[in-house]
Amino acid sequence: MSKQICESSQFHSKIKDWPRDERPREKLLHRGAHALSDAELLAILIRSGTGNVTAVDLAKRILTDFSSLSDLSSRTVEELTQYRGLGKAKGIAVIAAFELGRRTAACQRGKRSPISSPQDIVNRYQPMMRDLKQEKFQIILLNSANHILRDVEISTGILDSSLVHPREVFRHAILEPAASVILLHNHPSGNPEPSGEDIQITQQLVEAGKIMGIPVHDHIIIAGDAYTSFAERGIL
Repeated sequence: MSKQICESSQFHSKIKDWPRDERPREKLLHRGAHALSDAELLAILIRSGTGNVTAVDLAKRILTDFSSLSDLSSRTVEELTQYRGLGKAKGIAVIAAFELGRRTAACQRGKRSPISSPQDIVNRYQPMMRDLKQEKFQIILLNSANHILRDVEISTGILDSSLVHPREVFRHAILEPAASVILLHNHPSGNPEPSGEDIQITQQLVEAGKIMGIPVHDHIIIAGDAYTSFAERGIL
């Protein structure tokens, strides 16, 4: 359902007519980003409103319609452009800003220290995966000191053993080359419990890893703010 904004009955002065210290851009410049409200920060990305609706008005409406910044961060361009005054270019800018935030959080949590527990993986990847609307299956390649070499996306969509084939998983591990791997995927439902297909795929990859001499250390499922580690559960 469209969320068009129409407030013609209520006059809103243009931001350029506000006192200089109250304009979002000037406030950020002189006081720092921390001094701005969520709506003011979002308004900077939106840049301009429409008609008598300022960018701040539009930002407040959007934030009111969504339950949290986390909820807003997972929206698509199509969902954002339902708001009059928020076109495709602005919607893309908002989504890009949220993605930069996720990547920054992941980098800060995932410094070049070795992976010593499932929580280390969760700390690094949960910001990027907890709000995804589709399942994404990744492998994390580790060196002999358990440092992350890189991660590789194997499939997106409903997890299926035909899409997550050992040949594709271990091809990347061999090319890197990696000493071991960790399997990682998300459950958009928010339920961290592994499905029968999750367990079957894990067993298949663990056996392939033994043959290849590249062990699978863990399979971690991220579901919102919860997670399941197959290693911690003793089902690896």
